[in-house]
Amino acid sequence: MTSERLEELEREVVSCRRCPRLVEWRERVAVEKRAAFRDEEYWGRPVPGFGDPEAKIVIFGLAPAAHGANRTGRFFTGDRSGDFLFASLHRTGFANQPTSRHKDDGLELHGAWVSAAVRCAPPKNKPTPAERDECLPYAAWELELLPATVVVCLGAFAWDAALRMFLVRPKPRFGHGAEFEVDGRTLVGCYHPSQQNTFTGRITAAMMDAVMLRAKGLSGGNEGGDVVKWL
Repeated sequence: MTSERLEELEREVVSCRRCPRLVEWRERVAVEKRAAFRDEEYWGRPVPGFGDPEAKIVIFGLAPAAHGANRTGRFFTGDRSGDFLFASLHRTGFANQPTSRHKDDGLELHGAWVSAAVRCAPPKNKPTPAERDECLPYAAWELELLPATVVVCLGAFAWDAALRMFLVRPKPRFGHGAEFEVDGRTLVGCYHPSQQNTFTGRITAAMMDAVMLRAKGLSGGNEGGDVVKWL
């Protein structure tokens, strides 16, 4: 039954055209393309969440990347941020492989679900507050359907969006490793694995893995019991 309702949600997300600016941008990018992907067919639609329907952990990002998920149709798939994220999910026992290149690459998530505050690629990677608020009900719907007890917020935007979704006032400050309990769930802050953050060392593989292992422990898993290796 949960899988059927998640499929219903996916259909709703993929068909959404509520935000004219985002619709125009995502579709224009899908036509103009990036030179490196000129022979590929872009997804060019809103991106649904994906993962394990029995997930205890939701990984909550900002929005699809213009030439990442807007191209592949799956969050964090086909871009540098995804390379960093899925490598960590593999090391910490949430993914069956360390890479995510396209929707049919065999990736499977165990105990985790990947989502975002905004489902369409925004210009300059910056959704407006109105666009965020228009999209957040989809994330709320997901959380109603999933048995998740932990939400890992990748970046301050995702942290603020999650707090807004739970109607938290005043908002606790975002930070890497920050935790806040609300409505039976724990929000965990994590620096976004953007190229800017990974290239400068603001977030390292060890830091990302520590957050995911903490999330596993909070969800009832075996925190710290995994063997993690960094290349």
